[in-house]
Amino acid sequence: MERSPDKITIATYYQKYAMLPIIDVRSPGEFKKGHIPGSNNIPLFTDEERAKVGTAYTRQSKEIAMNIGFKIVKPKLQHFINESKKIAPTGKVIVHCWRGGMRSAAFAQHLLDHGFSEVYKIDGGYKSFRKLVLQFFEQEFQLTIIGGYTGSGKTKILETLCKNNFQVVDLEGIAHHRGSAFGGIKMGKQPTVEQFEINLFETMRHLDLSLEIWMEDESHNIGAVVIPIALFSQMKAQTTYFLNIPRKERARYLVEEYADLDKEELAYSINRIKKRLGFDQTKIALKYLKQDDFFNVAMMTLEYYDKFYLRGLSRHDQANVHELNLATTSHVENTKTILNIIKDKRND
Repeated sequence: MERSPDKITIATYYQKYAMLPIIDVRSPGEFKKGHIPGSNNIPLFTDEERAKVGTAYTRQSKEIAMNIGFKIVKPKLQHFINESKKIAPTGKVIVHCWRGGMRSAAFAQHLLDHGFSEVYKIDGGYKSFRKLVLQFFEQEFQLTIIGGYTGSGKTKILETLCKNNFQVVDLEGIAHHRGSAFGGIKMGKQPTVEQFEINLFETMRHLDLSLEIWMEDESHNIGAVVIPIALFSQMKAQTTYFLNIPRKERARYLVEEYADLDKEELAYSINRIKKRLGFDQTKIALKYLKQDDFFNVAMMTLEYYDKFYLRGLSRHDQANVHELNLATTSHVENTKTILNIIKDKRND
């Protein structure tokens, strides 16, 4: 009697089977847009082949599309076995496609028919995983937000909190972007919007969600990615500690952070905000940059970013915004100050 792959839900995958290797048989383009963390892509079709089969399905018939698909896949059957053995040498593996349909069913059955001992297929496929991710962000979180003008050292404060066993989510680190026109410099390529949501989910699902989680205040967009709206709404509604540090101190901090970077990249970033900074101000800022006067470059750009940040801060629930006047950008000193102030407030 022919064995069939066992169906499991995405919830069961995380509860019982997450230690097993997982094969995503969708096309490379689908996989690149978003995929389950740790999954391996063995595409049944290339992007071009998938488009060809899809066109036949919509313009001709299901039968014709299936015949085209079989002709494309047949020469690859041994390749699928060879690659799957590399990923799952024990013979135990999980397979999925977009919605748990024909692609994953055929691939999983092929593995079972060629020596794999345990093959599971995710019911609902990647689509069910996406639903799980989006629903995750709709639950209530206990957030504490660190806000403040650009150059306040907020990321380093979060790093210090993390080292001291506080639960921290580094949104900018996950986004590979610091959130300004200069924010992409030396941060690597950003994930897609979908993959950012997935990577954020993967970070947060390991936390104790009944306890406090610290995050940095962000705009809805961080570079090219977007914070899930359900989470973003909570960030604006829950407690924010706004660090008010003198602009000169922040300019000195930015000089230390950015002065060793490529001047062409800095010039490109200055030009990106030309319309809002103003033509004359941009020209002066570029002149300062050419003269290696990074302090005055920072002072000019901060004038723009401070106004921009205040507009974003106004969208918070103002009853939950607490301003902290600090003299320095020292993340060590400021972390201690923040924790002491929070402790006193909570003891009142």
